[in-house]
Amino acid sequence: MTALVRPFAALRPRAEHAADVLAPPYDVVSTVEARALAQHRPFSFLHVSRPEIDLPEGSSPYSDEAYARGAANLAQMRDAGVLVRERSPAFYVYRMRANGREQTGVACAAAVAAYEANRIRKHEHTHPAKEDDRVRNIATLNAQTGPVLCAYRATAALRELLHACTVAAPTLEAVGPNEVLHTIWCVSDARSIDALATALNALDGLYIADGHHRCAAAARVARARRAHGARDASHEFFLAVAFPHDEMRILDYNRVGDLGGLSTEELLTRVRAAFDVEPSRDPVAPAAPETFGMHVAGAWYRLRIRDALVPRTDPVASLDVSLLQDHLLGPVLGIGDPRSDSRLDFVGGVRGLAELERRVASGAAAVAFALHPTRMEQLMAVADADRVLPPKSTWFEPKLADGLLTHVLD
Repeated sequence: MTALVRPFAALRPRAEHAADVLAPPYDVVSTVEARALAQHRPFSFLHVSRPEIDLPEGSSPYSDEAYARGAANLAQMRDAGVLVRERSPAFYVYRMRANGREQTGVACAAAVAAYEANRIRKHEHTHPAKEDDRVRNIATLNAQTGPVLCAYRATAALRELLHACTVAAPTLEAVGPNEVLHTIWCVSDARSIDALATALNALDGLYIADGHHRCAAAARVARARRAHGARDASHEFFLAVAFPHDEMRILDYNRVGDLGGLSTEELLTRVRAAFDVEPSRDPVAPAAPETFGMHVAGAWYRLRIRDALVPRTDPVASLDVSLLQDHLLGPVLGIGDPRSDSRLDFVGGVRGLAELERRVASGAAAVAFALHPTRMEQLMAVADADRVLPPKSTWFEPKLADGLLTHVLD
């Protein structure tokens, strides 16, 4: 069987520079936000991941100049000794701690061959333009700088191995956005590397959580370079951090929209065809699947879909995001494809129910829906069935940091 993962010699910041380098993922900040975050921070990894911030305002992040500036900034950080390369391949135990909870996983080089064989399983479609951007980024940097967030089915053996690796002092530690503490231990002794490699490669597979475009781009780079390199070359692997599924946290991904010309009374009447409707004095954060909060005209309602309408044998149609779309947003409000219908917008659960109330009160939306979070078991079932999740089904929190670990393509 093809190896799932292997150790790699990371490019990383020196411990004293970790806080200076650490940056949010490139795709969760705009150019304006990145420029503000990197101001007076010459070593911020945003100078590599969002290099247009060092070009004149209005410059395209997809220009030749932007990609070249990112490569120059990365080289400058290496030349200055801010970033250093490990001398030999290693695994890296990666822990994130926030709001009193933590998750501990392992950073590794994941095999493109395993991705192509669906042993590293996806649950999203990718967009060619976004793939093209990541391909150019990898090719210009000759490195993968944004880790792919993955999950694996939790095992006691791996949990014990990772715990044993965290007894020593960490290699890097820094606080990132949203007060998330990122801690990394370099695992470089041969016995621990062998033990981790054996346990990881014995897994049935990995599940992509965030980073589908990075995986697809890495596969494209590998295919382009195969004619000139061995099958075990560094371009045949991509940077990933894998966590046990039961430690990962998915927040709700809520919906707001208009009423499609309906009055509040007409909306409630039509919703009752598929849902039990109960008024609530308090904002409704669904405590269980198949229940929803609805905020309209200054009031909250608790909705529960009729049990007979839930197709429990279908891993996609039984998701709460699908139930809401198929039995309310579509037939009641006339909202079509959630990927493209401009009448629908999405609000990450990290913003809380107050943001839903604000959207409605401001007139930006007429109705808001609070959902129960998609569960990791549901995501894995969809991926195992080689299906895709509906858009905006998952919001993983906390986010991995950019800049703490980079996979160089030698």
